[in-house]
Amino acid sequence: MDKQENQKINEKTLDEKEKTDVSSKQDEENLDLKENESNQSNDLTPEEKISELEDKLARTFAEMENQRRRFEKEKDDAFEYGGFAFAKEALNLLDNLERSKQTLENDESLKNTDALKKIIDHFNIIYNDLISIFSKNNIKPIESLNKKLDPNFHQAMIEIEDDQKEAGTIVQEIQKGFTIKDRLLRPSLVGVSKKTNKDEKNDEK
Repeated sequence: MDKQENQKINEKTLDEKEKTDVSSKQDEENLDLKENESNQSNDLTPEEKISELEDKLARTFAEMENQRRRFEKEKDDAFEYGGFAFAKEALNLLDNLERSKQTLENDESLKNTDALKKIIDHFNIIYNDLISIFSKNNIKPIESLNKKLDPNFHQAMIEIEDDQKEAGTIVQEIQKGFTIKDRLLRPSLVGVSKKTNKDEKNDEK
């Protein structure tokens, strides 16, 4: 063998020795940690060991119970409100019926005709059937007219001067709102009353 080969062999032997030394140190450290844990465990009295185990067991049961409750709630929500998005989209049918009805009623060529009366009657039947189907599925319209404005269920779009009503009373329903179970499906879009300028000036005086 030449000198270069001998040098390579020596370097390889040194590297392997260093790796072995590092591995041995890690094993010794792990062994020391285990011994320390074992010593700490041995330092505990039987009563303390039982108390420690009871504490761990109680925490494990608490985590399991919290997880079970969370799964139960998610399951109940999925069952109760799984059709929330579909129900909200289905309300467009009612809106379209209302718009079509208003368009026909405002058509001058159809006003006061028997044909218009029959069409409106059919529209009302379909509308009432839809409301009935929604109600059976706990989707119910929000009562708005002549009620005080409630931000939880109503959204004010316009103010209308009305001396006969208390300020903030709903006097016009622009779009009907609905709830599903105990949740808001969509708010009612409404017009609320306000005092006339004359009444406001008198109040200021």
